[in-house]
Amino acid sequence: MTVLRPVTVITGASAGIGAALARVFARNGHELALVARREDRLRALADEIAATGAHKPLVIVADLERDAPQKIGEALTAHAAEPQYLVNNAGFGLVGVAAELDRAEQLAMIDLNVRALTDLSLAFVDSLARHKGGLLNVGSMAGFLPGPGMTVYYATKAYVLSFSEALHSELKRRGVRVTVLCPGPVPTEFAARAGVSEGLAPGILTQTAEQVAEQGYRGLMQGRRVVVPGMLNKLVTVLIRIVPRWAVLAAVDARQSKRRSTRDT
Repeated sequence: MTVLRPVTVITGASAGIGAALARVFARNGHELALVARREDRLRALADEIAATGAHKPLVIVADLERDAPQKIGEALTAHAAEPQYLVNNAGFGLVGVAAELDRAEQLAMIDLNVRALTDLSLAFVDSLARHKGGLLNVGSMAGFLPGPGMTVYYATKAYVLSFSEALHSELKRRGVRVTVLCPGPVPTEFAARAGVSEGLAPGILTQTAEQVAEQGYRGLMQGRRVVVPGMLNKLVTVLIRIVPRWAVLAAVDARQSKRRSTRDT
């Protein structure tokens, strides 16, 4: 029987939190397989990591369409590797009123943020269990909130939170750690893709991609169920459960309305 070496697979690794997570995992001795659509970005990151003396990451260029687990699995097998850790970081958001945004784009968001994440999370459970590894799903503080103005995005992140918490319980008995990482505002390319104007996120809640990645990595290794980086962000997620739902809705709606009006000026 061929013994496959364990690697950490990171999707959406070409920039932002994904790239930061790749650096953190590499710094802690993990061999990586980087997955994204932008080959030039992935190869540059792989070279950067290799230059630190770490094992040069595998590069898997893939759009996370319906056969993504098969493509990733075949690419890993070709290099005698299989996942020990899987980081589902790929995803995107859109700012705007749901009834006015492009419906196909919103469905594509669900496809990536929900379907692809679910597919990949379940596809490699046996491998994660063999290597006593784990699964890190990148959610958002948005998962704790209703999201008028980013309705579908917030809903997808609510799914990621619920799904990951349940998997944490189910897979614990197989020795697989499952953690959902729920950052607040992070200055990355995500904001530009979503149509978010700069400077509108509360600066006091903002953390860097590197800070988020460090806390996500530590949380996964410690077997924590949910990681919300930053003390103030943690406090917000607690307060959300206390404040009346109508007040939370009104606050989110006001913030997103400000984003839309600033973007349109």
